[in-house]
Amino acid sequence: MSAQTLLNSLFRYKASVDDELLDALNALGAEARSDDFRSALRVLNHAHLVDRIFVANLQRLNHYYAASWSSEAPPLAQLSSDIRETDRWYIDYTSRITPPEMEEVIDFTFTDGGRGRMSREEMLAHVVTHAGYHRGEVGRLLPEIESTAMRDVFTGYLHRTDPHAPSMRVEQRVDAGRSCF
Repeated sequence: MSAQTLLNSLFRYKASVDDELLDALNALGAEARSDDFRSALRVLNHAHLVDRIFVANLQRLNHYYAASWSSEAPPLAQLSSDIRETDRWYIDYTSRITPPEMEEVIDFTFTDGGRGRMSREEMLAHVVTHAGYHRGEVGRLLPEIESTAMRDVFTGYLHRTDPHAPSMRVEQRVDAGRSCF
């Protein structure tokens, strides 16, 4: 599997679990929207802002974010729409990026004014891992969405989307029937 194929699969996975998490948050209803719920939205908004900052970096564009955190998050409906739009951008981008483009190193500026330098491949890996960390944080803030958070594993995604994929056959043989997802 090429790095480009893997990254595209990881971004498809990210979009899938983002959808599940956003739907679970929406299903909580207004009565469950506590301080922890608002904190969870701020965490998701932070992850989304970082996603958007790296969209600009990958395109060698200036971003106009002064920080990667905001004291207030947008309403869930707006944040959901924005996250889903950005996820589609990353899926499209990783479906067409070439190996030489992935190796290209880009200079950029962090929100604090510090200078950064990463390859596109490193940036994409950062976005995927950063988002996963913060989805887990949301799961800790809102244990009532545990059933959704527990599905946030790459092997589970691969099994749901292609249970006959070679990677799943290897996992099933190695685990001798124990479920990893």
